[in-house]
Amino acid sequence: MKLWGGRFSKNTDKLTDDFNSSIRFDSRLYKHDIKGSIAHAKMLGRCGIISVEESNLICQTLEEILSDIENGQIEFDIEAEDIHMNIEKILISRIGDTGKKLHTGRSRNDQVALDIRMYLKDEINSIKAKIIDLIAVLIKTAENNIDTIMPGYTHLQRAQPITFAHHLMAYVQMFHRDYNRLSDCCKRLDSMPLGSGALAGTTYKLDRSYVASELGFGSITENSIDAVSDRDFIIELNADLSIVMMHLSRFCEEIILWCSYEFSFIELDDAYSTGSSIMPQKKNPDVAELIRGKTGRVYGNLITLLTVMKGLPLAYNKDMQEDKEAIFDSIDTVKACLPVFTKMIDTMTVHKDKMLSAAKRGFLNATDLADYLVKKGVPFRDSHYITGKLVTYCIENCKNIDDLNMHEFKKFSDKFEEDVYKAISLETCVNERKLPGGPAFETVSASIQKIKDIYDIK
Repeated sequence: MKLWGGRFSKNTDKLTDDFNSSIRFDSRLYKHDIKGSIAHAKMLGRCGIISVEESNLICQTLEEILSDIENGQIEFDIEAEDIHMNIEKILISRIGDTGKKLHTGRSRNDQVALDIRMYLKDEINSIKAKIIDLIAVLIKTAENNIDTIMPGYTHLQRAQPITFAHHLMAYVQMFHRDYNRLSDCCKRLDSMPLGSGALAGTTYKLDRSYVASELGFGSITENSIDAVSDRDFIIELNADLSIVMMHLSRFCEEIILWCSYEFSFIELDDAYSTGSSIMPQKKNPDVAELIRGKTGRVYGNLITLLTVMKGLPLAYNKDMQEDKEAIFDSIDTVKACLPVFTKMIDTMTVHKDKMLSAAKRGFLNATDLADYLVKKGVPFRDSHYITGKLVTYCIENCKNIDDLNMHEFKKFSDKFEEDVYKAISLETCVNERKLPGGPAFETVSASIQKIKDIYDIK
């Protein structure tokens, strides 16, 4: 018999049981459901709603059920619908009528809201730890490439010289923001909803603050209707995870380009590459490509959650059961991608000579040449025009700017002197950009140290 079956005169169809059940995916909430139930039972005993002896028996038995689940001694029942009813059914089977008192003063609506919040808090902390691991590897790689000069790009065209360290630190800033976003999300879901009942609370004099304290919540929810019908925190987390995946995907796109023969800036370790079934020479960046591809499923889960919630009247509706598979999949995807990406970066080989060679082609020092003329008193728009003409001359004569002799420079402006060669050297171009956030060696080193201090990276 269903625990809610008193109102019904016949059993649900087997097909309905299967369709209605969520135990296939919400079984992962078992620890949080039991932990929440133990806190609730303790509170019921403290408040005199059930006896202390009954409270203790319930708590002890729930601990035993938890141990049995983790030891593989319990098989969940699809007819019990979800993890909440499964655990309560097992509890009742072991201690009889006393077990039936556990659900006093609560509903599955506030129970599931509690469980998912507890679960997501733990998962956010796990993902944040993986982001720190990634940041630490990027920092280490950046420190090894402070003076590795490479082309910086806009529109995927060579633009100005930077360092590989500076480029990596751009991604560090992205993942740093991801870490902070997840922390902010955790603050907003850190409110304890138990005691909200189905939607209107309960007449029992529950101690909600005690339960919140027992479960490590910073506050209790302020409105019982909102507490059971709110899934903003799930949507927000999926949005944050979508941004994490977007950053990983952008990085993967560059990894894929960089390890191509045309770039040859890096080489991926064999452990993070695959071969071709027909072409024996191939070494494919499949890990990076898979991460890039998996980004779409996390985006899709976000759209699923937004669509599920967009037309729901208050308060709880069964549609909201669809939130779990989506957010669980997004969490699983991000947790799978971050470690393998981190190891891929940690083991890749950086071809510094290839990066420098690429930086020497494509007139990356043209902006510095224009700035040189400005410092000699030429208005910027005029210096921009002169430099453009000079670049055209170089293209027509298959030369780099550095290859021009002083006679050729003088054809374009009498402001050019011998010091122009130092001004347009790649190292000067990089190191003169000393403003905070710039690519100069000392600036990037300071940026690295700042992040190391934030995350206590040694």
